[in-house]
Amino acid sequence: MFFSSSLLAQETLIIDDAAVKKESFSMSYFVDTSEKLSLTEVQQELFIDSANKLSLGTKAKTTWSKIVLFNNSNVEKKLFLHHPYAYHVKAVEFYVTDANKRFETIKIDFDKPLPQATMYGASAIFAFKLPAKKSRTLYIKTVSYTHQWFALELFDEENSKRALLSSDNDIAILFGVLCSLAIYNFIIFLVSRTKENIYYSFYLLSASIWLTLSYGLLANVFEVYGMNVFRLHVSLMSMPIFLLLFLMTIFNTKEEYKTEHKALMFIFILISLDALYGLYDILGALKHSSSLAGLMILITLLVSISLYKKQNPLAKYFLIGHTFFIFFNAIAILYYKGLIEFNYISSHAVGIGIMLEALMLGFILSYRIKLLEDMKKSQKELKLLAATDPLTTLYNRRYFDTSSEHLLKMSQRTQEELSVIMMDIDFFKRVNDTYGHSVGDEVLVKLSAKLKEISRESDVVCRYGGEEFIILLPKTDLKGAIALAEKIREACALIGIESEEEELFFFTLSLGVAEVDQSKDVDIKVAVNRADEALYHAKNSGKNRVCS
Repeated sequence: MFFSSSLLAQETLIIDDAAVKKESFSMSYFVDTSEKLSLTEVQQELFIDSANKLSLGTKAKTTWSKIVLFNNSNVEKKLFLHHPYAYHVKAVEFYVTDANKRFETIKIDFDKPLPQATMYGASAIFAFKLPAKKSRTLYIKTVSYTHQWFALELFDEENSKRALLSSDNDIAILFGVLCSLAIYNFIIFLVSRTKENIYYSFYLLSASIWLTLSYGLLANVFEVYGMNVFRLHVSLMSMPIFLLLFLMTIFNTKEEYKTEHKALMFIFILISLDALYGLYDILGALKHSSSLAGLMILITLLVSISLYKKQNPLAKYFLIGHTFFIFFNAIAILYYKGLIEFNYISSHAVGIGIMLEALMLGFILSYRIKLLEDMKKSQKELKLLAATDPLTTLYNRRYFDTSSEHLLKMSQRTQEELSVIMMDIDFFKRVNDTYGHSVGDEVLVKLSAKLKEISRESDVVCRYGGEEFIILLPKTDLKGAIALAEKIREACALIGIESEEEELFFFTLSLGVAEVDQSKDVDIKVAVNRADEALYHAKNSGKNRVCS
């Protein structure tokens, strides 16, 4: 009874006949602020009770963990202590003791050649034996580069294998999504040369590198560790650099929002200088990175709020994505400083925040494309309106002048015929004077509808002015143009118009036709003038007829 009570006082972890899969248990820890104490000296120190997952911040670079075990079964147990986040630390040491007697020791310095049997991907594994009905005390020394956070887990051989096989699937998925987006936007950049796509692509690549580094995927796949790999944390600075470049480009702050641009440039310069310093001294650069990250978050938040108030259509979407990023980064900061508990959300908060913001940035790019397409569509509609007669919806004279020159050049190049029909409504002034301008407008509208119906899709049908209309006929000789003109004259003579007094009347057309002379007509106006002369002749010859 005395022995059992003494074990309980030391937070003893009981091992029995059941399978060993200890992912949550009690232990204790001690922070060696001197970073020089030996195991013997540490054993005399007071340990603090804790869970097996810890986040202690930047002031606990050298931390000792203590786990007391008792094998309550009748057989010896072979156990495996996992340090699943060992990939991000500087060194790890494992000790097994009994009554201050040291049995087994393993020391791992990640900047030196590693013991073959201790590292499995991202995890440091310490195998040891626990005799039947015996107690052992484990001491684990963890030395970090910057922030101290880690977890310890205990398994038997079967569950140890299962734990190693199931690790990092979530990070692999995140990495796959980010890399796919990066490659897709790089391809878009190659095609369109849009700077925002290449900045977004490099932002995603920086995020991918940092995620694989910070969450162990790089260690699991390539089994690389130590300071040489730790230097890749410069990606933590390249991410905001490319994000800022993306913001300045997508919002065109240099041209449209000069005050906001100055604020973004200020933090851009600071982070860029820190990144350059990180190439020389990554540990020194990381000391400033948290403060710079906080300043950047504040500036980008204020800028996005300012742009939203100025009714930028993209600002609200960036604000939503950035809010997610800020929320999860706040969790991460509290976690890294040891102010909140170690759990999946807190330990993966930065990755979650990056992923959500990256997806929203992708949405912003897509939405911007939609806005540009809508703008082009509006411009096209405005251009069409400028080229269209509002009453008849036919093209106007301006459009005819532009398109006719193009068609003339094409016909000259291909040596194909091109003809012109000019037409004028007979006695149109009499129609307006007798029945009113609204009825006159109806005559114009019905005539226009009939011209659209009879003409081909390749023909250019325009209201040339007042009651005068013109048709440009590609691939049509004089004979074909005269035939079409007769068809139009006959069809329009059958259009009945009802006056306001319900009196039915009909109208007629006079038409002039001319074919473009490819050898002589250097300008379409030459052929138009000949068609106009033919029209004048039709008018003087009694109207309601075709002349050429």
